[in-house]
Amino acid sequence: MFLSVFDVFKIGIGPSSSHTMGPMSAAVRFLDLILSSDWPRPANAHVAAIKVSLHGSLAHTGIGHGTGRAVVLGLMGERPDRVDPDHMEAIIEKVERSGRITPPGHPAYDFQPKTDLVFDKKVPLPGHANGMSFSAFDRDGRLLLKRVYYSIGGGFVVTDTELEAMKASKNKTDGVKVPYPFGTAKQMLEMAARSGLSIAQMKRANEECSMSPEELDAGLDRIWAAMKSCIDRGLTQEGILPGGLKVRRRAGMIHDKLQDEWRSNKINPLLANDWLSVYAMAVNEENAAGGRVVTSPTNGAAGVVPATIRYYLHFHEDADAQGIRDYLLTAAAIGGIIKFNASISGAEVGCQGEVGSAAAMAAAGLAAVMGGSPEQIENAAEIALEHHLGMTCDPVAGLVQVPCIERNALGAVKAVTAASLAVKGDGQHFVPLDACIETMRQTGEDMNEKYKETSTGGLAVNVVEC
Repeated sequence: MFLSVFDVFKIGIGPSSSHTMGPMSAAVRFLDLILSSDWPRPANAHVAAIKVSLHGSLAHTGIGHGTGRAVVLGLMGERPDRVDPDHMEAIIEKVERSGRITPPGHPAYDFQPKTDLVFDKKVPLPGHANGMSFSAFDRDGRLLLKRVYYSIGGGFVVTDTELEAMKASKNKTDGVKVPYPFGTAKQMLEMAARSGLSIAQMKRANEECSMSPEELDAGLDRIWAAMKSCIDRGLTQEGILPGGLKVRRRAGMIHDKLQDEWRSNKINPLLANDWLSVYAMAVNEENAAGGRVVTSPTNGAAGVVPATIRYYLHFHEDADAQGIRDYLLTAAAIGGIIKFNASISGAEVGCQGEVGSAAAMAAAGLAAVMGGSPEQIENAAEIALEHHLGMTCDPVAGLVQVPCIERNALGAVKAVTAASLAVKGDGQHFVPLDACIETMRQTGEDMNEKYKETSTGGLAVNVVEC
């Protein structure tokens, strides 16, 4: 099993990797398919119009997550890692005004968002909670092409046939051939013991099968630069977040107070927690505003990993660029194991799969740069994940704001605590990480749908009712 660090950490836009980045990528894939020869095009048939329907969680919380906007942007050829957040509104307004999409390299297609983009809350698609259907028609309204896509978390998008193939090959070793193809934490520890390598070194060896060491380092540096930029921007912004809840940005204000405390040398026993929290909140406020973020492993949980890296730089005298690279490689190794054996999607397993996974990844990365052994790193990830088990995904009004922003802050605090506990131990512990991941999968399977990113239960209904 191999999942690249650049699949786990992807640069994109907010507010959601599964509800924003995924649908945007699906739209681009559909456009690419139209121009390809990978479908039986009738003679003299030309695509003239496109229609899209969103299902399951995408339909229930898509408006609050900006899913419709993401589809429009994708149909205009915009990609999550390249779209300029400052130009998105103008692109969407152009489509709404003209009733046509004009992606580069394509003729214009009829597409009126108000009628051709349907939020179907009644009919879920069978493969996954985040399902969507794209259809292309000729000038006479005849259906020429239809594809179903699923946004399976972290910005990953697959077709219905690809999803079935993934399920069928779950226990097979295929894809990229790498020297350390661990699919479980147990395998990871066994390979580390045999090779004498750290988790980051094994992950690096796997990545270098498809790129040079220089390319890998440059890519890791780009990921951290994007994370750092997101923190920095979030700490300077003020005002009300979009969406109607009138949630006020707080990271900048809290940061100013912390700076004053830092300069005055006041004793603050919670200082580290305060810095962790403000860094995480800065990221998730940017995400909620539709800004540039990095999936870590999702947008809804994007604040935990950057906050703990910034904490590492702030409070560890030996912190350096190589440490950040080792952190990211270690965190990606843990994230890949969780995704392979359970899920990182709130629509599948609730927020335990998002903030819980992020906390496990962050704890592992931090334990690694604190000098932890592979066993201590695995222990750190298990502690962090264990104490997120059962966490629901119940965003108020379908927006990635309440409780998501503060939840990232607490996830970062748990990650640092887990890393500290693990590194102070000897790596021996009662619950293996694999057992914890399987427990998360089972818990998510048993969890009522209203607690899995549908905004039909929990805080999403009780806050409104109050």
